[in-house]
Amino acid sequence: MNQPNPAQRLITTQFSKTIWNPFRTAVRDYRLVEPDDHIAVCISGGKDSLLLGVLLQMFQKHSKIPFRLTGLSMDPGYLPAARAQIDANIQALGLNTHQYNTKLFETVNRETDNPCFLCSRLRRGSLYSKAQELGCNKIALGHHYDDVIETTLMSMLYGGQVQTMLPRIRAKNYEGVQVIRPLYLVRERSILAWRDACGLECLACSCAFAEKARQDNHPETSKRYEIKNLIARLEAGNEQVPANIFNSLKNINVRDVLGWHDGAETHSFLDEYKTE
Repeated sequence: MNQPNPAQRLITTQFSKTIWNPFRTAVRDYRLVEPDDHIAVCISGGKDSLLLGVLLQMFQKHSKIPFRLTGLSMDPGYLPAARAQIDANIQALGLNTHQYNTKLFETVNRETDNPCFLCSRLRRGSLYSKAQELGCNKIALGHHYDDVIETTLMSMLYGGQVQTMLPRIRAKNYEGVQVIRPLYLVRERSILAWRDACGLECLACSCAFAEKARQDNHPETSKRYEIKNLIARLEAGNEQVPANIFNSLKNINVRDVLGWHDGAETHSFLDEYKTE
């Protein structure tokens, strides 16, 4: 019988409370893995997707739920050193992946206005199409707890709406495919601690724009980075702030909001006064 590698042992020992248990709770509570699922786990080379690949592979081994798992690793045009780093991490973690090449970076590098948005959209489309081609009905992404609460505040402060990442959604334009987020309850700091304990050197974005920013020593200035720092400052004064942001999305009293909609119909608090 194959023994778990060091990265897997760390998950069930040192990180059982901060990674393994929250992962299993999310899978159970949000029904992310169901019998006869064929799940594509997208492994980009970053810390989040690498951990997700390990967790799902472990869960497949130990769970009583029968499901198939396919690792997807897309090469959008990495430099040889970046590709070698990804391959080394995949091998060290014992992950099984289906690797395929695209020329995504060639397309994105011609974009000047919003290359990151275009890159994200093209990556998502390529991975979803490949997963559908391989017969997968679910696609697992590596978004974690901090992504969820950051997205919530960003939607309020910059989007004028209350909206967040859901742990499970139907993929638009890909019939029969759902997106799941098994790291939904795992804090980013736990992922970073696991990465460091494993001695992994995870891939940062290696497109031409990110590489130039690193060479020019440009600090991170994105809106998400601003929100991340804001939450960190608030948490330093009150450790319950992240949990309160997260829990607020489960405790919305529609009788105490100005308006709401379900995607089709719009409602107002004035609706109950229409008959008066």
